[in-house]
Amino acid sequence: MALSRPRRFAFAALSVVPLLALTACGGTDAADEQAGGTAQVDVPAAEADGPLDLSGVCPDTVVMQQDWQPEAEHGAMYSLVGTDYTVDAEAKSVTGSLVAQGVDTGVDVEVRPGGPNVNFQPVPSLMYLDDSILLGAVTTDAQITALADNPVVTVASQLTTSPQIVMWDPASHDGATTIEAAAAGGDPVVSSGDVFPRLLASQGIIDDAQIDLSYEGTPQRFVSDPSILQQGFATAEPYIYENEIPQWGKPVGYQLLADVGYSVYPEALTVRADKVEENADCLARLVPILQQAQIDYLEHPKATNELIVALVDAYQTGWTYSLGVADFSVQAQKELELVTDDPASGVFGKLDPERMTEIVDTFAPILVDAGQIGSADIDPESLYTNEFIDDAISMGS
Repeated sequence: MALSRPRRFAFAALSVVPLLALTACGGTDAADEQAGGTAQVDVPAAEADGPLDLSGVCPDTVVMQQDWQPEAEHGAMYSLVGTDYTVDAEAKSVTGSLVAQGVDTGVDVEVRPGGPNVNFQPVPSLMYLDDSILLGAVTTDAQITALADNPVVTVASQLTTSPQIVMWDPASHDGATTIEAAAAGGDPVVSSGDVFPRLLASQGIIDDAQIDLSYEGTPQRFVSDPSILQQGFATAEPYIYENEIPQWGKPVGYQLLADVGYSVYPEALTVRADKVEENADCLARLVPILQQAQIDYLEHPKATNELIVALVDAYQTGWTYSLGVADFSVQAQKELELVTDDPASGVFGKLDPERMTEIVDTFAPILVDAGQIGSADIDPESLYTNEFIDDAISMGS
């Protein structure tokens, strides 16, 4: 399968980080399943029929599906949720007025988490099971995997570079600073999916014998056996292992997989292939809003990070997520340049045709070898469109 995000959902065994309390979630009856924010605070309505007015062109509730638990890597989506939000702790969703650039767009937004909240179903599958989902977060290798049965089209990138890493204990690997050096002794590379290990093996960075697909998302094995290398995210694990796992409590070494060819667009915004045309008017206004939302979130993340942490607590799936991790993620996204303008065009969120071709050329054969797809004959242009992108939006503007 394409590399998914099953990580840290069982950290409670080692972590001592307390969950924040969302006090409105007490009780067991249906009414108590709903938790809300405050009333909407002084948010003017968007100019009628202006670029931020989504009423009449978008669904009354714009449903967005994420691929994992609430976290700062998903900040752009959650930043659109107005302060009048309600949380459905049973269904695992948050709904509120869709507020962009300080105005009420005239519609609501509902953001749904993925992973254990949806029994680990891939986002493209969810989008075909539920017509109400307009946008789903889908990484490009997962998009290719789903192409035959559940095709989706990417309409914008938000994280420009994948935050996925391979991490290791520097003391157990002679102070190694690269995956190749850390893996040179033949130690296992532990992951939950086989796409990036196959990529590393195809480049001679590791041997096939080092591929270990037994990662369960917990820190126990890494803590007890620091000889292994393990998957992680540059936006989370380096902070968590040093600051929130007392049995470890020290830095880890790591390298971004993007440095060694993992060129996918992570958690890009997609629409069902058969729904793009009928939602074109909506997407023409909504996609630029999402482009700008990611930029604005990284500049002012505090309120959104607080919402994300509150949602994690409300959903009660065993996943833990602190404000410390969220703040670290924001800094990592900026400092590691995981969120940048498209290097080819200078436009934020735009998809690069050459990069999409490279992704298909790299990952389609790997997915064929893994038995995930039947043919590597894929037209890269079928995977994306830039027609809704606002070329005037950039991080420097």
